[in-house]
Amino acid sequence: MTLITTTLDGQGSEASNLSRSNQAIKIPAVLLALAASASWLATAAVTYYMPDVIDFGRVPEFAALSILIGAALIAGVVTGIWQPALGAKVRRLLPWSLALGIFTLIWQLLAGKLGVLPQPFFPPPHGLLEVFTDDYPKLIEGVLASLRLEFLGFAFGAIIGFWVGVALGWSRTFGYWVHPIMRFIGPVPSIAWLPIAFFAFPSSFSASIFLIALTTGFPVAVLTWSGVASVNPAYYDVARTLGANERFLIFKVAIPAALPHVFVGLFMGLGASFAVLVTAEMMGVKAGLGFYLQWAQGWAAYANMYAALIVMALMCTGLVSLLFKIRDRVLSYQKGDVKW
Repeated sequence: MTLITTTLDGQGSEASNLSRSNQAIKIPAVLLALAASASWLATAAVTYYMPDVIDFGRVPEFAALSILIGAALIAGVVTGIWQPALGAKVRRLLPWSLALGIFTLIWQLLAGKLGVLPQPFFPPPHGLLEVFTDDYPKLIEGVLASLRLEFLGFAFGAIIGFWVGVALGWSRTFGYWVHPIMRFIGPVPSIAWLPIAFFAFPSSFSASIFLIALTTGFPVAVLTWSGVASVNPAYYDVARTLGANERFLIFKVAIPAALPHVFVGLFMGLGASFAVLVTAEMMGVKAGLGFYLQWAQGWAAYANMYAALIVMALMCTGLVSLLFKIRDRVLSYQKGDVKW
């Protein structure tokens, strides 16, 4: 009986400790949610009740949005009690929610209410909301134009760079003639070819596609070449022993083994091509987010300029995330090794 009592006491003590541990985990999350919610509610109060230094629109809408964010944080933590998966996601977002709430509150005070930040160079948060609600047709048009240009240039560059890399890694003759050309052209920034491209191509659109393709193709070619060249020769020997021809060796051995390197080149090319995309749109192409950004800067519409920068960041992040999804699908055996 004593042994049983001792065991039960031990189990009860262990359960009590576990309960305290759970409470210790939940209490900071609740306090953090309350603090984050309070920061957004304070932002709503400042936005709605304090007068603007310069008249910007969408004051009630931004105040309502801030209240909605604050309420959603509390609701997410409460719902997480019954939905552990949702609760884990909400708790993970709480520190950033608090930081963004405090940042937005300070931004609103300094830019919109106290006039510490000079206008119109630093518009308040509801000034950006006004751009998204009133000028969204131009923003959507710019996004579609930029996506079209980026997709065409990136696709051409990736395809050409991939096959050039395969040929470099497989054929010594091809490498003898093409490698010096790549060493001459590749390290030169693509923007440096801008005057020549605009002269050589019939339109600024086609010239921009060439520049984006050149920017994408070089890292893809180099990394594909490295992947094909680094394949273990024993794989080829085994395949030849089983009767494989050269076509089988390229498509079934070399290319699959080189795919991790290929995706590294694609990621490098995507980031570099996006910088060239914006530059080309600002200097020659009369459409896209880069053109919209230049137009906003020319008219001193800084709220529009910042809104375009936010959309650019979201678009680039979305493209990188999409490429990661494709990589995880193609290289399922390496899923989770590289995260974004």
